[in-house]
Amino acid sequence: MSSPFVPAAIRTVLALAVCVIPAAACAEEEADDSDWLWGQPVVEEASGSVVLEGRFFLNPPRWHGQDRHAATLALQPEFYMEWDDYTSLTIEPFARLDNTDGSRSHFDLREAYMQIVRDDWELGLGIGKVFWGVTEFLHLVDVVNQTDAVENIDMEDKLGQPMLNLTLIRNWGYLDAIYMPYFRDRTFVGRRGRMRGQFLVDDAQTSYESGAGRWHPDFALRWSNSIGDWDVGAYAFHGTSREPTLALGFNDQFELVQVPTYEIINQLGSDIQYTTGAWLWKLEALHRLGQKNGLGREQNYYAMVGGFEYSLYGLLDSNADLGLLAEYARDSRLNKSSSGSQNDIFVGARLALNDAQDTNLLASVIIDLSNRTRVFGLEASRRIGESFKLTLEGRLFTDVDAADIVNSFRDDDMIQLELGYYF
Repeated sequence: MSSPFVPAAIRTVLALAVCVIPAAACAEEEADDSDWLWGQPVVEEASGSVVLEGRFFLNPPRWHGQDRHAATLALQPEFYMEWDDYTSLTIEPFARLDNTDGSRSHFDLREAYMQIVRDDWELGLGIGKVFWGVTEFLHLVDVVNQTDAVENIDMEDKLGQPMLNLTLIRNWGYLDAIYMPYFRDRTFVGRRGRMRGQFLVDDAQTSYESGAGRWHPDFALRWSNSIGDWDVGAYAFHGTSREPTLALGFNDQFELVQVPTYEIINQLGSDIQYTTGAWLWKLEALHRLGQKNGLGREQNYYAMVGGFEYSLYGLLDSNADLGLLAEYARDSRLNKSSSGSQNDIFVGARLALNDAQDTNLLASVIIDLSNRTRVFGLEASRRIGESFKLTLEGRLFTDVDAADIVNSFRDDDMIQLELGYYF
């Protein structure tokens, strides 16, 4: 489970620290050195989870080399320290051991992040996680962290990103300036894993548009604010695309494989949420330049996802709440898109019982309006006692069109069961 990212990440953090920590210390000359970072923390917390997961597939494997089922063990501790001048340090490693797919057995440092908080500015340094977005089934504008794609095809799990994040707090909103000195490659399912394409991704042949490779500096600038019932964000990003272009090639064994290439892109994005009574109206949109499309040709494009969530509180005079969700996603490249959500509608219902066991359920369907491919989803969770949590996830592919991007997964109908211990 070794990762080339770990030594690179350590070098990056140390380099940033040499530049930033002395400057921050000089800005706080009036503070007693013993009370700053190396003094005694006023808060020290250790928490985390150990999760046993089983994946059970309803159909035999479609591609040669795949196993029918899988069992994994995941460990994710978190260590948090805070000093009395509102400086904090979070360390969150993650490790998964999979009994079938060696690529899914991996280690990542999700966070090793120092944050200095003052009245009108904040400074973050290290390996961190930044989430942008408001919609439910597709997070278009979430561009800072790379996707950990071996975790789940919903693309919601992210790798830790080395960064320097300066936030200015003003009466006109928050302004984030993020410098990212090191790029993280996307992870991919291995030969024995399910939910993959016919041809494996050979990351040993990964190439980058920039001659600096993974060390190309990326930058993002984001403004956000709450104005009455509106929550608004807008940003500009320049750097290596988190989405690789995959082209067919041959590996050392002369097998056909997919070879990833990462382009340099410029992207403008915005996320907007409007709250009125029981309604939440949501929109994410972007315009990207420099990315190649599904045919391997560079094509500038726009994409958007928008919709609503309507909440029924105290359902049938109970403590339960029911949220009704609907969203539409569109990519201007349509059938040339490298995304699976180029003309799709998402409909779902989220039930929260608001009981002592924190029982929740989300049922949904994603329908491709271009070809009627449908993907049904189910997520449910419930606490057991004080420290355990049982989670059920299901996914069902129906009427999959041969040209749809999810066609490779059409036999991967799946039930996933997790038992987690949280401490």
